[in-house]
Amino acid sequence: MADRWLVIGLGNPGPEYEKTRHNIGQLVLDQLSGGQKFSSHKSRMELCEVKCGEQTLVLAKSRGYMNETGGPAKALLDFYKIESTQVIAVHDELDLPFHALRIKQGGGDNGHNGLKSLTSSFSTADYFRIRMGIGRPIGDQDPADFVLKPFSKEERKDLGEFITQGADAITALVLTGMDKAQTAFNS
Repeated sequence: MADRWLVIGLGNPGPEYEKTRHNIGQLVLDQLSGGQKFSSHKSRMELCEVKCGEQTLVLAKSRGYMNETGGPAKALLDFYKIESTQVIAVHDELDLPFHALRIKQGGGDNGHNGLKSLTSSFSTADYFRIRMGIGRPIGDQDPADFVLKPFSKEERKDLGEFITQGADAITALVLTGMDKAQTAFNS
């Protein structure tokens, strides 16, 4: 088993995006960091290392936009000599209702620009994903606008618990493997 994992919290930089649905991956990493500070890295990512049992998790948040995450993430793979099968991408998922979580490995990007960028830069889709359900917009709202909006007042009531669940899913995936983590978390 690998002793170092790269965990990428997909999102956009800046305070205007910080609390939006599209940035739930970065919110999960903030939780997983246990309050440790993220530091700038030459890869154009913000990093924080945490222990998970005997494993080291390199938590990475891009300083660029979602669709530009792949290049900096690939630079980190090369820097740490990590294989794509030791990568976990945490991202928002329109096709799951809010508060639903799924763990998977590989697959398509389903139109998600962050996943598209990672897959293109890694030349493979064979990395793990923690799919954090945000639901679809009601009515005629454009999904691109919906993901860039803050969580609703109703969603914010359960957001802390959901973010903790995402952090716990990462820990379970690293410590127990995909099958056991999926059994525990794929609701």
